Amino acid sequence: MSAWSSATLQYSFHQLTDGFYHAVNPMALNKPEWVDWNADLADLLSLPQEENAQLLAEFSGQTIPQEFRPIAMKYAGHQFGHYNPDLGDGRGLLVAEIKGKDQHFYDLHIKGAGLTPYSRQGDGRAVLRSSIREYLCSEALHHLGIPTSRALGLINSRTPVYREKTETGAICIRVAQSHVRFGHFEHFFYTGQHEQLKQLLDYCIQHYFPEQQHQQKPYLAMFEQVVLSTAQLIAKWNAFGFAHGVLNTDNMSILGQTFDFGPFGFLDAYQPNYICNHSDYQGRYSFANQPNIGLWNLTALAHALSPFIERADLDAALAQYDPELNHEYSQLMRAKTGLNNKQPEDGELFNQLFALMAENKVDYTRFFRQLSMLDLPDLPDQSTQQSKISKNAQQQVLDLFIDRNAAKYWLDKYLTRAEQEPASTEQRCQSMRLANPKYILRNHLAQIAIDKAEDSDYSEVKILMELLKNPYKEQPKYDHYANLPPSWAQDLEISCSS
Repeated sequence: MSAWSSATLQYSFHQLTDGFYHAVNPMALNKPEWVDWNADLADLLSLPQEENAQLLAEFSGQTIPQEFRPIAMKYAGHQFGHYNPDLGDGRGLLVAEIKGKDQHFYDLHIKGAGLTPYSRQGDGRAVLRSSIREYLCSEALHHLGIPTSRALGLINSRTPVYREKTETGAICIRVAQSHVRFGHFEHFFYTGQHEQLKQLLDYCIQHYFPEQQHQQKPYLAMFEQVVLSTAQLIAKWNAFGFAHGVLNTDNMSILGQTFDFGPFGFLDAYQPNYICNHSDYQGRYSFANQPNIGLWNLTALAHALSPFIERADLDAALAQYDPELNHEYSQLMRAKTGLNNKQPEDGELFNQLFALMAENKVDYTRFFRQLSMLDLPDLPDQSTQQSKISKNAQQQVLDLFIDRNAAKYWLDKYLTRAEQEPASTEQRCQSMRLANPKYILRNHLAQIAIDKAEDSDYSEVKILMELLKNPYKEQPKYDHYANLPPSWAQDLEISCSS
């Protein structure tokens, strides 16, 4: 029986005119093998929950099933602020759209599939290390509750790929509700293809924004949704300490989902100006600058839509960005601290905290998780005194700081403020633990998995996939994965090379 016998497929993007894509067959990988298969996502898509030889052959390009109609999309984009017209799927192919059990259709996309008309000077391949990072991080963000593309499976091979050293070619099977990027609209705008631009707008409204079809100004209504969802996404990134690293307009999804993982990084020590991309010499895509870049990219998209939306309407839509981002970020940070009822002194309390964390290089994720543990009893016989603040748990918070006196001063103010909340200490901390993950995909954890995988040991990839499915839960057998990074992790450099 075919692996696709239970799946429902469609090819809606293929119905657009030829200027939107080129039909391209994938280039087969040599001696492919499974690194991992995402059984939970496979189940959502009505695909086999066990990896098998048929799917390996099909996704690695060795055979092309009749269900696949591979195409490489054409788009453009602003890269580090400069417009580049010569972009497109240079190594990825959209093969079909598959219906999930949630009744949504998802793009099936293979990244690392070989040369396309848009490969430019590249070889169309993706290396194992970057593919592992995308595979793990897309699932990590999903389980944190951050909108993102996902990953169905990961394949390694014996195909040599030449970067700074010889590496092996890999394929990441990406699943996303859409692969339409800001750069798609920019391509048709800057080439003067306004009819195709209109086709793309109509396509997006029909498939992704159907509720806007009957609005008086449907294109404007769609753009407003893009503005709001992008603001919400970047607020979530910053609340969880995630830096994307390459926020070019061709890496921006119109659905406000994390897309195109490259030199991303989660904060270890809190550094507001953290630059995760070794190639970002000016810090354009630094952690603290992500909100500004989000608005910059939306402004670039607005310009591309100006033939069909009045400038004043575009400006009014863009003006919603900052308030939406600030509101979403505030809600998330209140959930992380348990201060859900707004008080006048809260702004100063948060500002003092972030200044202290930066000065003391406090681990971002560890601090907020530890702050949510203040209800735990010091001794077994105190288990009924759930309103008691644990002295031991307080000390564990303070031990994260170099200047413990300053930290104690802040913590006392925080605890006094927390007493104004209607919830008990136990209730507040339980809610906080649902907003503060214990486990994130730290760079050094990904690197350990990569090092093992390059020696054909995929066990660490599988462990991380299992661990990151439940980032908010205590998982005693994986406790050491929540440890602070080792000293060698500070020297890790991640660039766009992939």
